[in-house]
Amino acid sequence: MTQIQSKPILIIQTAFIGDTILASSFAHSVHEKFPNAPLHFVLRKGNESVIQGLPFIEKVWIWDKSQGKVKSLIALIKALREIEFFAVLNIHRHFNSGLITALMKAKNKIGFKQNPLSFFYTKKINHQIPHVVSKRAWHEVQRNLQLLQALAPDFPMPMKTQGLNPHLPIEKKHEEKVSQYKIHPFVVVAPASVWFTKQWEESSYIELVRELSKNYQVLLIGGPGDKELCDKVKADTTAINLCGKLNLLESAALMKGAQRVFVNDSGPLHLASAVNAKTTTMFCATIPEFGYGPLADEAIVLESPEKLDCRPCGLHGHTSCPKGHFKCAKNITVDMALATLSQKH
Repeated sequence: MTQIQSKPILIIQTAFIGDTILASSFAHSVHEKFPNAPLHFVLRKGNESVIQGLPFIEKVWIWDKSQGKVKSLIALIKALREIEFFAVLNIHRHFNSGLITALMKAKNKIGFKQNPLSFFYTKKINHQIPHVVSKRAWHEVQRNLQLLQALAPDFPMPMKTQGLNPHLPIEKKHEEKVSQYKIHPFVVVAPASVWFTKQWEESSYIELVRELSKNYQVLLIGGPGDKELCDKVKADTTAINLCGKLNLLESAALMKGAQRVFVNDSGPLHLASAVNAKTTTMFCATIPEFGYGPLADEAIVLESPEKLDCRPCGLHGHTSCPKGHFKCAKNITVDMALATLSQKH
């Protein structure tokens, strides 16, 4: 049941781009529950492209740390305090977002108790990783919805992730930009990750691209800093290196219609989920049970067939394998990845 509420609601997620993409799912659910309440969204500069332009978002507020972290935060809080919100829903669990929440004019201030300033909240929820319900580990999009249920107790918590895909403001111009690459059957490969132990081995990606290129046009994506890696992965094949040539929304638009998208446990995975692309995700040091896995209908997760006592070795990953063997990546074979082209979830 939707609820009539005309006062604005503020959503805060000032974490990294992947978290912001996932938060769009939460914002959409809040809008469905309170369709008459204007939604405001606070995020860090650089992440605005994945939220700005969504039809259910009234206003995006940008925290620009480059203008001075504290100075810009104070200016942001001052501007937000001009508005009386019905509720503040803080997904982020760090001090600065807690400070914004604490200082807002709002009847309801809701967030996760792991935030160091959560004692200012009217309601706080435990953020568990993993969060297991009925022997199933919840995805982050489900964990976030606990905040909405705290605001609206009659909101039914979804036990499955169907329909909870992120939303992206993809426009015709984004589709047109990538249409030139979609002439032949194609696959998209995003081989890079910020963390070494979240990234499938370079040699495995090289072999994968070599095999894929026999039957498909292979399109490699990533940021400008990933160009060198993708040049190595491309090797002497017909693959096209698009690193630095596409923005986030264009990269997501490219994934639509792909025979399959091959990614690590990283940001591009959430872009694929947003466009419901057929996805193969290599989980190396981390595990899907943390709650950041694929949400696409035809998504397949690849993990080491051998149970490793050292896995997972951390929530986010490391710059090198703590044990020195990196079996969590080495045990995922190219044949396993290629086999997913003919599999369904």
